[in-house]
Amino acid sequence: MPPGGGSRLARSVRRNLTAHAFLIGAVLCFGFFSWYPMVREFLLAFQQTEGGRTTWVGLDNLATVYHDPAFWQAWRNTLLFTVLALVLGFAVPFAVAVVINEFRHGKGYLRLLVYLPVMLPPVASVLLFKYLYDPGHGLLNELFGLLGLPEQQWLQDPDTSMLSVVIAATWMNMGGAALVYLAALQGIPGELYEAAELDGAGLLRKIWHVTIPQTRLVLSLMLLMQIIATMQVFVEPFLLTGGAGPEGSTTTVVYLIYQYAFNFNDYGAAAALGLLLLVLLAGFSAAYVKLSRAEDE
Repeated sequence: MPPGGGSRLARSVRRNLTAHAFLIGAVLCFGFFSWYPMVREFLLAFQQTEGGRTTWVGLDNLATVYHDPAFWQAWRNTLLFTVLALVLGFAVPFAVAVVINEFRHGKGYLRLLVYLPVMLPPVASVLLFKYLYDPGHGLLNELFGLLGLPEQQWLQDPDTSMLSVVIAATWMNMGGAALVYLAALQGIPGELYEAAELDGAGLLRKIWHVTIPQTRLVLSLMLLMQIIATMQVFVEPFLLTGGAGPEGSTTTVVYLIYQYAFNFNDYGAAAALGLLLLVLLAGFSAAYVKLSRAEDE
C-alpha cells in the first residue's frame, strides 16, 4: 500500500459514512411523515374501528361515501372551484408576470408587492376578505353603491359564494406562481422579441407567438400543480364560509373528508374518500405525463 493510502481510505470511509447517515435520516423522516400516512390511509379505507377493535370491512366504506347525498355535491363543487381557479388563478399570475416583465425599473419592488399576500397568514387574509365581502358595510358593496349597482350577499348567496372563495384564493396564492412565470419570462432571449417586432407583431402577437411557446414547459407544469392543489382546496372555504357554505355551495371533497373524520368520527369513510381523491389525481397526473411525452416525441 502506498504511503498515506490507509489514511486516505479511512477519511473516505468516514466521509461516506457521515453522508449516508444524513441520507438515511432524511429517508427515515420522509418515510415516517409521508409514506407511512399514505399506506395507513390505504389500509384504513378498508377497515372499521369500533370500541378499539379494528375489522376489515372490504368496500363498505366506499359504499358509505358513495351513497352519501353530499358526495356528488362535494365533487361538483370541487370541480367548479378547480375550473374557476384555473380561469382566474392560472391566467392572472401569468398576466401579472408579463406586465412586471415589461417594466425596466422597480421589478424588485413589484415582485415583493405581488408576493406579499403569500407571506400573510391565511387567517389575516381571510379576515380582510370577510371585511370586503361584508353584506352590510363591506368595501365591495360600498363601491357597488357608489356605482349604482345592487348590493350582493357575497358569501351568503349560493350563486356567488364559490366565486367569492375563488377570488380570495387567487389573491392569497398567486404570488408564488407569478414569480415562477416571471423567472421563466426573464430567460427568454430578447432577440426573439426583436425579430417579432421587425415582423410587425404587437404585444398580443408577441405573447402568443413568442412568450407562450418559450414558457410552454413551465406553463404545463404549473397547470398540473394547480389542478392538483385546487382539487384539494380546504382552507379558503373553511375559513370564509365555515366549510359547507349556504346550501352546501362550498362543500368540497376535502371538507367532506374533514367532516367524516372529525365530526362523524368515521375514519374509515374519510380514508376511503381520500383514497378516491388520490386515485383520481394520480390517474390525471399519469395521463398528463403520458400525453406530454407523446407530444415531445
